[in-house]
Amino acid sequence: MFLEDCKILENYQVSENYYLMKIESNKASQHSKAGQFFMLKVKNEIRILRRPISLHFVDKDKNILEFYYEVKGGGTKEFSSLEAGEVINIQGPLGKGFKTDVSGKKCVVIGGGMGIAPTKLLINDLKKNNEVIFIAGGRDKNAIEILKNLDLEGVKTYITTDDGSAGEKGNVISALCKVLEENKIDMIQTCGPHKMMEAVATKAQEAEIFCEISLEEKMACGVKACVGCSIKTLDGMKKVCHDGPVFDSKIIVDVNPKENLGCNCN
Repeated sequence: MFLEDCKILENYQVSENYYLMKIESNKASQHSKAGQFFMLKVKNEIRILRRPISLHFVDKDKNILEFYYEVKGGGTKEFSSLEAGEVINIQGPLGKGFKTDVSGKKCVVIGGGMGIAPTKLLINDLKKNNEVIFIAGGRDKNAIEILKNLDLEGVKTYITTDDGSAGEKGNVISALCKVLEENKIDMIQTCGPHKMMEAVATKAQEAEIFCEISLEEKMACGVKACVGCSIKTLDGMKKVCHDGPVFDSKIIVDVNPKENLGCNCN
């Protein structure tokens, strides 16, 4: 973990309340992995706590970190106002990321809404030695506009939106059902709304496929010093900031085979 002052290279609006920030990081960039996150410092001293932002991508050759974030409150609104050339203090990388040290596997990566954020780096790492199928979904086309920033060459991609404004009208679970029917999958990794990940984990367990999910919890410290992000698991209490945010879905989700968000994979 590093505390580092980093120069902002780019910070622009992707769509509606969604932004992409690129910063120069000489230290943290060399130790960052898919699924990890950073605590970004807000300059307004009224806001004491840093904001947890998941890592979107890292270019270790150019020492660049990318953060895709949504403006939801005062802290992220401040981030959206920062301009190229300004400096932001970061803390990280933090947490346990996705499993990427595999080869010769057929992997499914699923991102829903803001859960698309960590998939850019995850897909980039996996596709070097594996076959990757990507499923992305959102409320509408604005929620998935960030897909233009992903390198999906050689990746079979399914896109869904709730309103049908982009891709197929539906959700990622219906797309996953189709993928599972047509392919023998070795691993599923997902990030998105909790109910979506519950449904993904259900399908994975029914098919006896290893599945990882990336949880989002409110964090105060980000370094396991407090209990703000503690969750109950089958292996006891865990802290998302330290033991996660990526977990084996079997210890997190109480799978109910009867719930499938409107699709049947039998």
